[in-house]
Amino acid sequence: MRKLCFNPKTPSFSMARNSPSSTVSITSTPTPPRLSFSEPSSIDEDSCIEEAEALILKWNADTSAYAKVTSLFYEDKTEAKQYIHCVNQLHKTMHSLLSRNPSSEKLILAHNLMQMAMKRLKKEFYQILSMNRAYLDPESVSARSSRASVHSSTSDYDDDFTAEDDEIRAAGDSISEVEQVSSVAMADLRLIADCMVSSGFAKECVGVYIIIRKSIIDEGIYRLSVEKLSSSRINKMDWEVIDLKISSWLEAMTISVRTLFNGERILCDNVFSYSDSIRESCFAEISRDGASLLFGFPELVAKTKKSPPEKLFRVLDMYAVISDLLPEIESIFSSDYTSSIRSQVLNSLQRLAESVQIMLVEFESMIQKDTSKLPVNGGGVHLLTVQTMNYLSILADYNNVLSDIFPQGDWLQPPKSSSLPEAYLYSPESDYSASTPALTARVAWLILVLLCKLDGKAKHCKDVSLSYLFLANNLWYVVARVRSSSLQFVLGDDWITKHEAKTKRFLANYEKVAWGEVVSSLPENPTAAEARAVFENFNLRFEEAYRKQNSFVVADREMRDEIKGSIARSIVPRYREWYNVVLATLRSVRDMTVTEYVTFTPEDIENYLANIFLFGTASSGVSSSSVTSSPLRRSS
Repeated sequence: MRKLCFNPKTPSFSMARNSPSSTVSITSTPTPPRLSFSEPSSIDEDSCIEEAEALILKWNADTSAYAKVTSLFYEDKTEAKQYIHCVNQLHKTMHSLLSRNPSSEKLILAHNLMQMAMKRLKKEFYQILSMNRAYLDPESVSARSSRASVHSSTSDYDDDFTAEDDEIRAAGDSISEVEQVSSVAMADLRLIADCMVSSGFAKECVGVYIIIRKSIIDEGIYRLSVEKLSSSRINKMDWEVIDLKISSWLEAMTISVRTLFNGERILCDNVFSYSDSIRESCFAEISRDGASLLFGFPELVAKTKKSPPEKLFRVLDMYAVISDLLPEIESIFSSDYTSSIRSQVLNSLQRLAESVQIMLVEFESMIQKDTSKLPVNGGGVHLLTVQTMNYLSILADYNNVLSDIFPQGDWLQPPKSSSLPEAYLYSPESDYSASTPALTARVAWLILVLLCKLDGKAKHCKDVSLSYLFLANNLWYVVARVRSSSLQFVLGDDWITKHEAKTKRFLANYEKVAWGEVVSSLPENPTAAEARAVFENFNLRFEEAYRKQNSFVVADREMRDEIKGSIARSIVPRYREWYNVVLATLRSVRDMTVTEYVTFTPEDIENYLANIFLFGTASSGVSSSSVTSSPLRRSS
C-alpha cells in the first residue's frame, strides 16, 4: 500500500512536499496518460494562480469561519466542480513552472495553494464518506452499480462528473432515494479521488478511505456472527455449538460475497477508477482481515477433532456454498494483491474435501466395528441397517458435490482383495469398471460392507429360517430406501434389480426352511386310507411352524403380504385337496370319528396364514386345544 499510494503521480512534485519522508516511488503503478496542455504564457499562469487562490482561500478552514463549518460539495455543486477545475489547472501550471524555473515565487505560491486545496479535499472526502455511510452501504452500492460500468468509464474529470449527473437525472423516480444519494456521493468521491491521486496526494486520500470503509466490512462480518476463532478454542466447544456457528457461517458466506465484498469492490472501483494499482491495493487492504476471518473458518471446522456422523453433511454444506460462490469470489478478489485470499479459499476447499474423505473412511470403519453379534428379536431390520441407510440416503443428496470432491479415482474403488464372503462379491470387474462413477462405486461398496456385516450377524441365529428372514428383512429395507431416495440415481436400476433378486432368494430360502416340512407333510395324490396319518403329521408340523414363525417380524407390509401369499399358495391348495378327499369319504361312509384328526378347515389355514407376523415379536402359538374356540367349518 505504501509503495502505491504515498508518492505523487508526478515525481517532480516530491521535491516540493513538506517532508522528504513523503517521497515514495510508485514503481508498480501504471503511468496514466499524460495531461496534455500547451505551454502557458506568463499571463495565463498568473490568471490561473489568481483564480485558484481566490477559490482555495475562500474554502480554507484555517482562515475562514464559513469554510470551517460548511461543506463545499454539500453547499454548491457548481462551485465544487469549479474548485476541482481550478486545482487541476493549478496542477498543470505547476508542471510548467517547474520545468522553466523551479525556484520561482509563483511555484512556491502554487505549491502552498495546492497544499491548502488538498487539505480541503481530504476533509471533503472524509465528510462525504462519513455523512453518507448509510447510503454507501454495500447493498445499496451493489444494487445500482456494476464493475463493468466502472471500467468502461472515461478519465476526464469534468465529463465524468457531468455524465454521472445526467445518469442520476435520467433515472428519476426509477431508483430509490437511497440509490440516488449513493450515486451522488460516489460521483463526488470519485471526482475528489481523481484530483488528489493525479496531483500526487494518493496517500492522504487512500488513508481516509481505508479507515472508514475497512470498519464497514469488519462490522458487517461481525454482525453476520462470524467471529475470530482458534483451533484450540473450537476443539473445546460442544458439537452443538459448532453446528450453530456453521449455520451462521453458511448464511454469512452468501451475504458477504454477493453483498458486502461485492458492494465494496464496486465502490472502490468507482472511487479509484483513475489508477488500477491503487484501486486493487486499496480494496485488498480493506477486505483482507474480514475475508481471512470468513474464508478461514471452514478450515478450522475441518480440523476439529469432534466428528459426529452429522458433521459430514455440514462439511458438505460448507463445500457446496464455497463452490457455488467460487466464480464470484475469484472475480471480486481477482488481482495479485488479493491472491492470498484466493489461496485461502482454495485451501479451505481442499481441507473440506480431505475431511469428507476421512469421515467416509471412518463411517466404513464404524460399520465394520459394530459389536452386536445377534440380530434383533424376530429377525427384523437391524438398527445398523437403519442408521447406515439414513446416512447414505442423505449422502446421495450431495451427489453433485461429492462428484466434484471425488472425481474418478482409485481410492473410491473397492479393494480387489477383500475379506468379504464371495456370496457378496458380484463380478467386481463389471460392477467396478473404469467407467463406473466413483461415487456409485463407493456407495455400492459401503452397502456391500453393511450386507457382509449383517451376514455375520445372521450366522449367530439358532434357527436357520430366522437367519434367512433377518437377511431378507434387512436387504428389503436397503432396496426400499434406495428406491425412495436419491440413491436410485447414484446406484442405478441394475443395482436395484440385482439386489431385489437376492432378496427374493432369501425369501425363497426362508420359506423352504420354515415351511418346507409343512408342505412335504401333504403328499400328492391323496387317498382316504392314509388320510389320518397325513392329517396328524400336518397338524403337528403346521402348529410347530406357526408357533415359531408367528414370533418373527416382517415390518414391511408389501414384503409381509408377499411372504404370506407365497406360503398360502404352497400349502392351502394341497391341504384343500386332502380335506376334500376326507369330506367325500365322510359323506359316503358317515364315519364321524375321522373329524378327530381333521383339526383345521382350509379356511382356517388361510386365516392363520393371513394373520402371521401380525404381532411382531409376540409368541402366538397354535394348538388343537386353542383351535376349539375358532369358528371351524366341520362337515356334519
